[in-house]
Amino acid sequence: MKKIAIFGSTGSIGSSLLKIINGDKRNFKIELLTANKDYKKLIKQAKFFDVKNIIITNNNSFLMATKFLKNSKIKVYENFDSLNKIFDINKKIDYSMCAISGFQGLKPTLDIIKFTKTIAIANKESIICGWNLIKRDLKKYKTYFIPVDSEHFSIWSILNDNKKNNFEKIYITASGGPFRKLSLKKFQDISIKDALKHPNWSMGKKITIDSATMMNKVFEIIEAKKIFDLNYSQIEILIHPKSYLHAIVKFNNGLSKLLVHDTSMTIPIFNSIYFDTDKKLKSKDIDIEALNNLNLKKIDYIRFPVVKILNNLSEKDSLFETIIVSANDKLVKLFLNNRIKFTDISNILLKISTTAEFKKFRSIKPKNIEEINNLADYVSLKIDTMRV
Repeated sequence: MKKIAIFGSTGSIGSSLLKIINGDKRNFKIELLTANKDYKKLIKQAKFFDVKNIIITNNNSFLMATKFLKNSKIKVYENFDSLNKIFDINKKIDYSMCAISGFQGLKPTLDIIKFTKTIAIANKESIICGWNLIKRDLKKYKTYFIPVDSEHFSIWSILNDNKKNNFEKIYITASGGPFRKLSLKKFQDISIKDALKHPNWSMGKKITIDSATMMNKVFEIIEAKKIFDLNYSQIEILIHPKSYLHAIVKFNNGLSKLLVHDTSMTIPIFNSIYFDTDKKLKSKDIDIEALNNLNLKKIDYIRFPVVKILNNLSEKDSLFETIIVSANDKLVKLFLNNRIKFTDISNILLKISTTAEFKKFRSIKPKNIEEINNLADYVSLKIDTMRV
């Protein structure tokens, strides 16, 4: 049986993984499930899959969970420092899924590396802001890494451990979101409701707004650069409205490989946990119509100005990425609270990326999680003052 841990089991990625495991329960033993607030769903998952350990980080939810499980054999912990009590570094578990959203996902991602043989990461902030710390520990503890985002999993699958000098360029695709064809004159009047209408994917509010601004692709470019040890000049975004084609890799031997799959995160999640087996997944037939009409186009920088942020990034890992991520988080919240316009998100992000106060961080490498978290908090407060 594969022993596994799921960080963020009540979210969409974690729930999808549990659904996959439910069809193959005899081959898995779940050692740990975690959540922030949703203790009721977490307890239900733990009981159904006979999980002996849960972590719930919200204090009120932890107290409620402790009360509910007073006479249960399930052990309830309130923070990730307890991983040392649950796992043994000399008896690594087989697989861990890190699917906690936001900066909260960085600490558990780093903490679990030494306890697991394979780690699948679906947390953008961890890779973007703390990749040098993750890479250091992956090497130190000989832990195998698999990216879970559909684009990065597609690239990972195509490359199949090819070395950097074997390929020339990588293309990742973007649907163009809900405003791919919207008149530029109407951008000033975009409502929250409009921005949350993604044409292809059903996602949380924050990532849906990131898709509408194209900031999610900026993040994916940064992730790809770090994961696959590239230069920014080697990665490009292509608009592909149907979200069927996820990545293209152009090799230096004249070949180019494309990877397609349906708009379902089940596919990369399934393949991340069964990457070393021949387990089969039922899926739809090849979409010939989509293949005949890929309709690929270069990015429109007037429609999606935020992509120009990539020109301000350093080729080396730096704290500047934390500034961009935290600033975007704050601005998306302000938009969803109806405090700024949709176009303000991109405009303010571009302004921040060229501000002298923040540009100096392009040459400063992250040393630890505290440094990343403190800077993220500072940027959030700074934006509040900018709005006054």
